[in-house]
Amino acid sequence: MGRKGIAVLAVLGAAAVGAAGCTVQPAGADGKGAPPVRVEVPSRTPDVPDGPASPSRTPEEPAKPSPSASSAKPSSSPTPARVLWSPGDEGRDVRELQARLRQIAWIFHGPTGTYDDLTAEAVRGFQGKRGLPETGVTDTVTWQRLLAMTREPGRWDLYLMGGQPADQPDPRCMTGRVMCISKSSRTLRWMVDGRTVSTMPVRFGSEYTPTREGVFRVYWKSRHHVSTLYDSPMPYAMFFSGGQAVHYSSDFAARGYAGASHGCVNVRDEDAIARLYEQVRDGDKVVVHW
Repeated sequence: MGRKGIAVLAVLGAAAVGAAGCTVQPAGADGKGAPPVRVEVPSRTPDVPDGPASPSRTPEEPAKPSPSASSAKPSSSPTPARVLWSPGDEGRDVRELQARLRQIAWIFHGPTGTYDDLTAEAVRGFQGKRGLPETGVTDTVTWQRLLAMTREPGRWDLYLMGGQPADQPDPRCMTGRVMCISKSSRTLRWMVDGRTVSTMPVRFGSEYTPTREGVFRVYWKSRHHVSTLYDSPMPYAMFFSGGQAVHYSSDFAARGYAGASHGCVNVRDEDAIARLYEQVRDGDKVVVHW
């Protein structure tokens, strides 16, 4: 066989050995080839110890629960309803709660805007009547039941017994000694030289006996006055326009804005008007405005 044939056989032999996973060592000094060395070819690319995972790698699926775990019954304890308001809370939302409870005769005082003992007692009674846990706190379940049974309270439902904020004083109230009376906010500000000394809720006459508006002066004070026209007591009366006066009203104290006066300006806080009566003098200005 010539050199060319020997070379071809050598190439074919090397290819066959390589395919079987072996490699041929280079010839030694004597010109003879060394015996083949076995090389293990890994079946997959080894993981890189600290390198990131391949983006194409699919995360392993979580193990499926065993039949016994999947057939386990859920917990019998329901998630407790979220508490919205509880004793000690204050604010407009508490007023609405009280106003709605008042609509269905579960509460008769206020609204005061303070979650007091009477409010907790009313909530507890409402809950018990409807098979709810009698906690006395208002949670989401109790609130939804109450919403379904009542209407949206108006402004004067929320402030039925007073407590509303006073609006800005009329410009005519900014000088001197003035009882500044707003029909818009239903409040009386006692002001001295533009400074508010005290504020209190007031009630006015009805549609048929309206309280007059304008600028007046106190012309007579009568501590234990009784109306000769209506035969009703008018304590701490401070007359400013004919028979109309600022005075204490026990009816206003009991019924709030559910009632009305015969044209006078009613005050429901007896202590507040007693202090006011001591400060107001004959000749002091009275401004009744919107």
